[in-house]
Amino acid sequence: MSSIFGNSIKVSIFGQSHSPAIGVVIDGLPAGFAPDFDQLRQFMLRRAPGRSRHATARREADEPEILSGLVGGVTCGAPLAAVIRNTDARSGDYENLRDVPRPSHADFAAQAKFRGAQDIAGGGHFSGRLTAPLCFAGGLCLQLLAAEGVSVGAHIASIGTESDRPFSPLGEDAETLRRLTELDFPVLDAERGEAMQSVIDEARNAGDSVGGVIECIVMGLPAGIGNPMFDGLENRITAAVFAVPAVKGIEFGSGFDGARLRGSENNDAFYTDGCVVRTETNNHGGILGGISSGMPILFRVAMKPTPSIALPQRSVRLTDKTNVRLTIKGRHDPCIVPRAVPVIEAAAALALYDALLCSKTEK
Repeated sequence: MSSIFGNSIKVSIFGQSHSPAIGVVIDGLPAGFAPDFDQLRQFMLRRAPGRSRHATARREADEPEILSGLVGGVTCGAPLAAVIRNTDARSGDYENLRDVPRPSHADFAAQAKFRGAQDIAGGGHFSGRLTAPLCFAGGLCLQLLAAEGVSVGAHIASIGTESDRPFSPLGEDAETLRRLTELDFPVLDAERGEAMQSVIDEARNAGDSVGGVIECIVMGLPAGIGNPMFDGLENRITAAVFAVPAVKGIEFGSGFDGARLRGSENNDAFYTDGCVVRTETNNHGGILGGISSGMPILFRVAMKPTPSIALPQRSVRLTDKTNVRLTIKGRHDPCIVPRAVPVIEAAAALALYDALLCSKTEK
């Protein structure tokens, strides 16, 4: 089913942008796990709307309510279910979209598939609002991964044509990754971050939007996790990442730049310190043949500009097939990238923890 992810753990996300609530059911979490809900709330707040000048003005508490799966604050083996109430929806802003689809949104494709039965308010089940329960599930997986010595971190690699310094392919220290989680605008170089924020402000002031790239790194995952062919680590991470509505591309390691190199330039030479086998470089991004190599996993995600902009756009009235001009109402992010950073971390954590559990059952 399209809203269910995972093999050893099953994550089912439900709800719509303007339904009474959204939520998630997680089946397969190990019994005896005591989630740190203070830590989880802080993680989810990084994604929540209405908390910076670069975000939509819609304000939601994003406070998860646990319905099942815990006894005394500890997982009991039953599916863990949680809901997040929608409290600041304005469905009336979307009524004109029932007949006139927004450019680059899912409106027209949803109409073609569901023939008018789809929820149009706020984008319904296609909305980025559904990344809140994704972050709930992924935030729990981040804690479970940390207990296994695995850390996941991400930063804004670029906005428009302005770029941050990249992660080192050979790894980043724990303090660098921790510091990123405390920043409203998570970048490694503050000066470059200011330049990127100026790009967002310029787009917003023009009634427009801008996209960007998020870079994610995974530290501490041992070699041998994953599978070849259709169940590789790249496959799993990619499937989870593309649940984020604005994602349009992903690359691992040297990615598309590696396609312009010769093998002698792109190959990562092996060496050993007498105990562990490593590579001198990490153009492979920590994954070989769909299986972790023990080097940091490194990937980058392309995020499109927010399609909902204040400028008039061309569209079609579906009932009479006439060309019309559309002005979009509502509250929207001029750039979704800053709020998407923890979402990419969550998606990666889901895929990685599921793969880690699968590897334990295979042994």
